[in-house]
Amino acid sequence: MDYAIIAAGEGSRLVQEGIKCPKPLVRLNGITLIDRLIDVFLDNGATSINVIINEEMKEVQEHMQSKKLSVPFHLIIKSTPSSMHSFYELSRYLTGERFCLTTVDTIFREEEFKEYIRTFETEKESDGLMAVTDYIDDEKPLYVNVDQDLSVVSFSDKAEVDSRYVSGGIYCLKRSALTVLERAVEQGVSRMRNYQRSLIEEGLKLKAYPFSKIVDVDHAEDIAKAEQFLNV
Repeated sequence: MDYAIIAAGEGSRLVQEGIKCPKPLVRLNGITLIDRLIDVFLDNGATSINVIINEEMKEVQEHMQSKKLSVPFHLIIKSTPSSMHSFYELSRYLTGERFCLTTVDTIFREEEFKEYIRTFETEKESDGLMAVTDYIDDEKPLYVNVDQDLSVVSFSDKAEVDSRYVSGGIYCLKRSALTVLERAVEQGVSRMRNYQRSLIEEGLKLKAYPFSKIVDVDHAEDIAKAEQFLNV
């Protein structure tokens, strides 16, 4: 399965809070965020690994250009207006029937991720399996509203009456989702959350896959929080 990492953000909040290295190179328990994801992907049947970083991240460029992987590796160096546009740039390398896309700062337990991937690989009816969590620690979470079968009904910026889950920043999708992505870009859609709304609007079937907890590294204090989470 193809894997892709969006690492093109500026990480401005970390910089403002005194973290000098670019977000993808922030270390948790001695390993950088981006290397941790790559190792996890290789351990979960990666047939290719594809990464996008922005043009200003010279340290990250040097770090990634020196990598030697056992599977095809594509590095895109391009600044984009949104994570959705970063996804679009990566999409040319997602040539298989199924792929998994993540943001670089998504922290999860590896055993949960492994089961998530196994579930997606055997999923026949849905067009995508979206990682969700009921652990809400984001300033602007995207709520994922589901029915009793965990089919995604809608995405919302604010909690609704039955809102329980938020997006975890991990997306397992089939090729049908790329057609929607192309149309979204052509129509001037922006932001990843609006693209996800487009998936529902165009009739794709998405299911939610609950993780016990997913942590995003957005602030300096999140680094220790993420390390503690992984060490439990």
